[in-house]
Amino acid sequence: MRAFLLVLLIGWSLGAQAQSPRTVVIGGDIAEIVTVLEADQSLVGRDDTSLYPPSLASLPSVGYLRQLSAEGVLSLRPERLVVSGQARPRETLRQLDASGVEVVTISAEPRLEEIPHKVMQVGEALDRETQATELAEQVRARVEEVAALPRLDQGPAMFLLSHAGTSPMAAGHGTAADSALSAAGIDNAFAAMPGYKVVSAEGLIAEAPSSVIVTRTGLDALGGSEALWRLPGMAMTPAGSSRRLVVCDDQALLGFGPRTPEAILALHRALASQHATADDALCGVHAS
Repeated sequence: MRAFLLVLLIGWSLGAQAQSPRTVVIGGDIAEIVTVLEADQSLVGRDDTSLYPPSLASLPSVGYLRQLSAEGVLSLRPERLVVSGQARPRETLRQLDASGVEVVTISAEPRLEEIPHKVMQVGEALDRETQATELAEQVRARVEEVAALPRLDQGPAMFLLSHAGTSPMAAGHGTAADSALSAAGIDNAFAAMPGYKVVSAEGLIAEAPSSVIVTRTGLDALGGSEALWRLPGMAMTPAGSSRRLVVCDDQALLGFGPRTPEAILALHRALASQHATADDALCGVHAS
């Protein structure tokens, strides 16, 4: 009988150790990695940017990653927070750490070569080192493919960021979009300016982008392609004259997660195919 009880107690102990800590994930790229590593069973919450894969939408959200509140996160009784380095405010993260929540911060540099490192960081945080090593190797192979892409000489492109209720903005240097354009082998028409900024009609005409790149949600926020081409000055650009528009998946292109190298390869194909109209799951030429 004593031997039976001892075995039972050991089993309970091992079961408790095997149970993953209640985890909240902050950052769409981090959430995607967690899911690919099959560690999403422990998730009890996410932020508003963690929308891929769609199954994550069933989790309660703690808000936008740059506007976190300690109360919102703690309401989910997490034991662990796996968070993008872009998360703000930092004071909230300090409060969560002081409350006893394990806070693991993952690098957030929008550079392709950083993605395998990011994968390994998440794998180590979630005890998925073996799976992370395999995924990191797959991503690294794709990154090498991107690095071998030839430069495109069709003229500079612009990335247009749009959210409902705000004016559309062009992406300058220091942005994820600028990094994606550079990796795809295309010059950014607005590389001289920092960050995302509203551009005047005169500015559009002066920089003369040959193509416009938007995300699917951004195009929806604008009201569709016809609304985009009616933006002041757009019709007088090479892109407006040819209606050269490439539409990409938001998280895949800008998140710098596992799908980003493939999205950049798709962007390069779309920009290189002057007469293509077929859509691509990640980035495709928009027939307009």
